[in-house]
Amino acid sequence: MIRLFASATVLALGLSACGQGDRDLNQTGPRPDLPGINETLAPTLRIARPTGWGDQLPTVPDGFVVTALATDFRIPRQMLVLPNGDILVAEGRGGGAPALRPKDVIAGLIKKRGNTKVEGGDRITLLRDADGDGRAELRTVFIDNLDAPYGLALVDGTLYVANQDALVSFPYQDGQTRITAAPREVAKLPSALNHHWTKALTASADGQTLYVGIGSNSNVGERGMAVEEERAVIWAIDRATGARRTVARGIRNPTALAIEPTTGALWAVVNERDEIGDRLVPDYLTAVREGAFYGWPYSYWGKNIDPRVRPREPELVAQAITPDYALGSHVAALGLSFATDGGFGGVFSQGAFIGEHGSWNRQDLSGYKVVWVAFANGRPSGEPVDFATGFLSDDGRARGRPVGVTFDPARGILLVADDLSNTVWRIAPR
Repeated sequence: MIRLFASATVLALGLSACGQGDRDLNQTGPRPDLPGINETLAPTLRIARPTGWGDQLPTVPDGFVVTALATDFRIPRQMLVLPNGDILVAEGRGGGAPALRPKDVIAGLIKKRGNTKVEGGDRITLLRDADGDGRAELRTVFIDNLDAPYGLALVDGTLYVANQDALVSFPYQDGQTRITAAPREVAKLPSALNHHWTKALTASADGQTLYVGIGSNSNVGERGMAVEEERAVIWAIDRATGARRTVARGIRNPTALAIEPTTGALWAVVNERDEIGDRLVPDYLTAVREGAFYGWPYSYWGKNIDPRVRPREPELVAQAITPDYALGSHVAALGLSFATDGGFGGVFSQGAFIGEHGSWNRQDLSGYKVVWVAFANGRPSGEPVDFATGFLSDDGRARGRPVGVTFDPARGILLVADDLSNTVWRIAPR
């Protein structure tokens, strides 16, 4: 059966190649071009096969320099800069949803080819670059024995970690290089299945609320909606009591959360659905509106109906709001960090850095880079600008795949976690 399905996949790859008209689409910004649905027997599957960096480095704008702050991680994901400049790196790989259909088996094999062979660390590593030369001279295992840690936040001397199954906390003292205290459970997180296992995390501007992003358990509800209870949502958790409420629904996979510094508003990058074409649906950057419904699984980019989903729930679709800013179809945005305190200055003063992990399901590879989206008056302004590229070689192989991005205003640097080469890159003005 798998052999037959693999043959069908190859055929679908050929049949679903996009035409020149599709290549001319502009799929970034507030009003992306949306082509017609192109559903095939099997989804388009193409991933960049890994290759080493060798003597190459990521390409950054003129006037900047990039160095490998540290390497040999066990799948680095998201990062947090502590008040004294130490850097925490969450390492791990989660998941646990069994394949539902033959196409899921094939897709899993294809995606695995583009990932690191290293086992996830289930830990947090601390890096210290006290002399600022771009190389970490101190490296310690800060917390271990975690369960696929991803989101990190520090508020009032307490470190919060979003494992795939629970939000936990640890006491932290400035300069500490290891925590051995047992975790305190703040709130359980949905994890009966973990098709999308990452749990994004950020604290509100006043520090009283912890926001957690929880992805869906399927592409478009094919496992049934019972397993989607409190999935494809963003929670607000009271830091003191652990009480939670649902801020937004129908937001398929919110992979990174951050607070926009001029307004204090919550923003997210979100990975959209698959299997309806190379150019559908654009992943996006959006402000998270209280009580909003973003369409999943019934509609996309507002009220565009997804015909695969039954029943259609027209009353819900009528409520669906359009995201703020498209990033391109299948770029797999996993990182979000706003520039603060003037950023790098010039064109990089106000806006967001976004880590795009890279596509696995379109003919022409997309993502595999860090982009900059300028903001004005708390809103995206203009086209995205490439900030760090070179993660793809000239022959279409992947040297690296960006995940978390973290801007550190005190030291004037941007950190990029690369979970293919297992490196944390440091980008700074020359």
